[in-house]
Amino acid sequence: MSSMKNPVYWAVLIGMTILLMEQGSPVYSQGDSQSDNKVMDNITVRQGETVFLRCEQGDVVTHTAWLNRSSILYAGEDKWSVDPRVSLVTLNQEEFTIKIESVDMTDEGQYVCAVQTSSRPRTTSVHVLVQVSPKIINFSRDIVVNEGSNVTLMCQAIGKPEPSISWKFLSNSGDLASDDELLEISSISRQKAGVYQCTAVNDIDADVQTVDITVNYAPTVSEGRDAGVTLGQRGVLECEADAVPEADFEWYKDNRRIFNGFDGMEIINTGSLSKLTFYNVSDGDYGNYTCVAINKLGSSNTSFLLYVVIEPTSSTLLQGPRTVQDGSGGVKTAHFHTCLLFIAFLPFLLHF
Repeated sequence: MSSMKNPVYWAVLIGMTILLMEQGSPVYSQGDSQSDNKVMDNITVRQGETVFLRCEQGDVVTHTAWLNRSSILYAGEDKWSVDPRVSLVTLNQEEFTIKIESVDMTDEGQYVCAVQTSSRPRTTSVHVLVQVSPKIINFSRDIVVNEGSNVTLMCQAIGKPEPSISWKFLSNSGDLASDDELLEISSISRQKAGVYQCTAVNDIDADVQTVDITVNYAPTVSEGRDAGVTLGQRGVLECEADAVPEADFEWYKDNRRIFNGFDGMEIINTGSLSKLTFYNVSDGDYGNYTCVAINKLGSSNTSFLLYVVIEPTSSTLLQGPRTVQDGSGGVKTAHFHTCLLFIAFLPFLLHF
């Protein structure tokens, strides 16, 4: 057809097609032979898929074209579109079919097949709807807050159909009472620290993002446990603190700070635990000690008593009952030694 590539001809045909559509020419259902302008059912396709656009022809068709937004995609066998995703599938007396690959949101809209017959032009239009998987586009980053602060997390997503939003606290199983873009946590506590998950879902797919909340709080020190150690032996005092960020530890004896290596003592800090070790306990080591845990939000302390424990020897067995000082300052009667002496002399008593 010599006029297929004639720009003037196609300009006239396009103008007539647009005019017919804008004037609101009568529209009938597909297959109604009385209509010059037919509307096909919407075509729904997912983003990234391929859509086929089919137009019925006829023996009396002289010219035919597929158009989108007043732009010619194909005029017969001639491709006018510069989009490599658009290609011809079938062109014969029965049908005129083109396809668009890797469909995107920009491809959504109305497509028109314009057909010129020997008598008059007719059009067939179809609306392409593109569904898009959810994608979270605006999401809160990991945050660090102080205990008692108010926290707001954001999760915004796009998609078609519009996705719904839900939140979940992964560090403590169970959904949260929020299906909004914003998750508000009032006066956050340390128990609410952890990983939160936002899910955006529609009929096509789902998108998931997570955010971690770190809650800072002042140290809380566990109650100190007194230790009894024999003179010259090894002794250890342990101090444990719960804090975020982790606490720094300080040790004191009678209000005098102890430093690592001081008088044969060693301080080892490992995370939330601090150990004060005595490798060779002397008389001067016995007494009261204080552990202080400190971070930027505050401090906490606990006290310990390092007290003497006297091991039984042959000399103490012959000395009879005596007393030793326990960790709480009380007195214990050493009746154990008397029992040993009684057992030793029992055979002689039975003999007589």
